[in-house]
Amino acid sequence: MTSQDRAPSPDTAGQDAGAGLKGAGLKEEAGSREAVRTHLENVLPALRSLENQAETLTAWGVELAQRLLSGQKLLAAGNGGSAAEAQHLTAELVGRFDGERMPFSAISLHAESSAVTAIANDYGYAELFARQVRAHGRSGDILVLLSTSGQSPNLLRAAEVAARLNITTWALTGPAPNPLASCCDEVVAIDAVSANAQEGHLIALHAICRAFEAEVARRGQGVPGPERDRA
Repeated sequence: MTSQDRAPSPDTAGQDAGAGLKGAGLKEEAGSREAVRTHLENVLPALRSLENQAETLTAWGVELAQRLLSGQKLLAAGNGGSAAEAQHLTAELVGRFDGERMPFSAISLHAESSAVTAIANDYGYAELFARQVRAHGRSGDILVLLSTSGQSPNLLRAAEVAARLNITTWALTGPAPNPLASCCDEVVAIDAVSANAQEGHLIALHAICRAFEAEVARRGQGVPGPERDRA
């Protein structure tokens, strides 16, 4: 048998296999790196879209302060990651966002697990938020609905019920037009792919909270809870 016909030694075979795996790993890493780069590049359109709607975000924060200081409440709802962002917003209002101030009434409609499962079981998932809007909502309240697609049936039903109860509806969505944007009183629609639109929603919520707390402070009514209780 010539040297050309001779089988590779175990050491050589192992080196060849290792080189192949390393090459495959580099290709996979390059693909992951490109995916990350693309995701980060797509953040910029979301930010530009928000910048173009800064006046709406400011107006929402100011109006929210006026309503909550007058005794109204905020309701918020979403599905999946949007549910987490809805709860993030209510936490900023009941707790605080930045400056020390009194707490405000805000309810995230997905967060009460017993009510959520009972309603979904008895009435269907499409009625999940609508029934809670009827339970908790009052004229003059504000309902914030979050959806990157703007097509969630349970959010559309909630908006429909809110309109009948004279509850103001604000939508945070992905690109418009979409059904939720069409049926709410006002909308901030982020022109970006779904994941980046959802990231943009959190930035939008924080911007609203900044405007909200600035308006509360301007009105001189943001006295922290314990001090206000003693007044």
